[in-house]
Amino acid sequence: MAKFKYTALSKSGERVDGVVEGFNVPDAVDRIKQSCDVIIKIEEVGEEKTGILNLEIGKNKLNSKAFTLMCSQFAIILRSGIPISRTVQLIADKMSDKPLKRILNKVFEDVEAGRSLSASFEDHGKKLFPPTFIETIRAGEESGNLDNAFETMHEHFDKMIKMKAKIRNALIYPAFVLVIAIAVVIVLMVKVVPTFTAIFDSYGAELPLMTRILIAISDFFRNYILIIIGVLAALIVAFKIWSNTEQGRLKSSQLALRLPVYGNITTLNAASQFANSMSTLLAAGLTVTRCLAITAKTISNYHTSQEVGKMTGKIEEGKSLGATMREAGCMPDILTDMTAVGEETGELQGTLSTIAGYYDSELDAAVTAAVNKLEPAILVGLAVIAGFIVIAIYMAMFEMYGAM
Repeated sequence: MAKFKYTALSKSGERVDGVVEGFNVPDAVDRIKQSCDVIIKIEEVGEEKTGILNLEIGKNKLNSKAFTLMCSQFAIILRSGIPISRTVQLIADKMSDKPLKRILNKVFEDVEAGRSLSASFEDHGKKLFPPTFIETIRAGEESGNLDNAFETMHEHFDKMIKMKAKIRNALIYPAFVLVIAIAVVIVLMVKVVPTFTAIFDSYGAELPLMTRILIAISDFFRNYILIIIGVLAALIVAFKIWSNTEQGRLKSSQLALRLPVYGNITTLNAASQFANSMSTLLAAGLTVTRCLAITAKTISNYHTSQEVGKMTGKIEEGKSLGATMREAGCMPDILTDMTAVGEETGELQGTLSTIAGYYDSELDAAVTAAVNKLEPAILVGLAVIAGFIVIAIYMAMFEMYGAM
C-alpha cells in the first residue's frame, strides 16, 4: 500500500494537510473524501511492492528454501525454551544464505538491544521478506505464541514453494519443445531453403505456387531477420514500460483474467493466494481488515489485488466479508459463498483453510490440463510447418524432373 501526501479542504472549509495510505490514487482520493470535500493536491510519497513470496531486493534474492527452513528452525528452537536473542544467534551462525545471514546478524544486534523481533525484521528485511511473514511474527509476539507463528509461516511458505515448483516443472518440457521448434524453423528458413532455392534457379524451371511462397518467406526472413528481432525487442521493451505504469498494470492484469485458459489459471491462482493468506493471517490472530490489507499485497494479479485492498474500507463500514467479496466480484462464487458460510458459523479461518486446499488442487489440475494441451499443439504446429517446407521442396523437384 502506497502513501500519498495531500492538501484538501475539510467540510467546514478549513485547509488540511496530511498523509493517507491507498492502493492507488483513486483509492487514496476515496479515503480522503471521507473527511474532506475538496482535494487541492495529492502526490505519492512512497510505494511498497511485494508479492506472495517477494523474491528480489536489489541484486539479492531470497532463497525460498533457506527462508522456509529458517522459519522451521525458529519454531523448533523457541519451543525448546531458548531465549529469542540466543535463538537468532544460533540460526544466524548456521545460515549459509548470505542475504539471510546478514539480516539475521543485524536482527540479533537489535534484539540484544531490546527491540522486538518483528520490528527488527521489518527494518532490515522489509523489501525482502513477504508481508505475511512480518505481520504474523508481530501477532505471535503480541499473543505470546511466537513459536506457533513461525511454525505457521513454515507450513504456509513450504506449501507455496511446493506449488510453484510443481507448476514450474510442468512447464519445463513444453518450453523446451517450443524453443527447439523455433530454432528448427529459423535454421530451415535461413539455411536450408536458400540452398534448394539456388538449385531450383539453376534449372530455370517454373516453380509451383507453394514453392514460390516458401522461397518468398525464406527471403523475407533472411533479409529482414535483424529488423524483425529489433522490432520484437522494441515491442517487448515498450510493453514492459507500459505495464509498469498504473494504467498499464491495471489493463494488462484485466486482460490476463479474460484470456482463454490462462484467464482461468490466473483466477484460480488469485483465489488460492487469497484463501491461503487469509487463513494463515487469521490463524495468527490478526483482524479481518488487517488480513485483507496484507493479503492484497500477496495476490499477483494487480487488478484483483486492488479490488481486495478496497474491501478493507467496506469492512470498516460494517459490512461482512462475504457480502463485500460478492459486491467486489473479483473472486470465484464458491470462495465467496464458503467465506460467507464461515463467517456465519464462526469458523472463518477453518473454512478458508479448507477452501484453500480445494483451490490449490484446482490450480494444479488447470495447469496440468493446459500443459497437456500445449505439448501436442506445439508438436502439431511444428509438423505443419516442417510438412509445408518438405512438400514445397518435393513439388519443385518433381517439376524439375518432369521438365528434363
